[in-house]
Amino acid sequence: MAGKVVHFEVPYDDVDRATSFYKDIFGWQIQSVPELSYHLVSTGPAGDQGPTEPGYIGGGMFARQASVATPVITIDVDDIDASLAAIEAHGGSTVEKKIPVGEMGFAAYFTDSEGNLLGLWQSAG
Repeated sequence: MAGKVVHFEVPYDDVDRATSFYKDIFGWQIQSVPELSYHLVSTGPAGDQGPTEPGYIGGGMFARQASVATPVITIDVDDIDASLAAIEAHGGSTVEKKIPVGEMGFAAYFTDSEGNLLGLWQSAG
């Protein structure tokens, strides 16, 4: 699965305004995860393991941060640390180093060679 776009994130300034916007216009299902200060987003039919039909991905929403202030697409990798090293060797840079996300896995943020902000995901185990 490495190298595939597996997730997206949309930062917000006002949680109620943002979640209502996407629910009302696009019909997204948005579930609050208070312990992570995060909202899971389902853009289509989903089960316990995520989307249940091909053609779309799920995502998340969180309060806008200085380092992550724009929407982000997230790419699956086998090893975040090795990927960040390769990114830096090819003209990109690390924005946020590897951080745990509950027991699900790890995330990191980087800029590519063109300055675009993207995310990395490494599943636990």
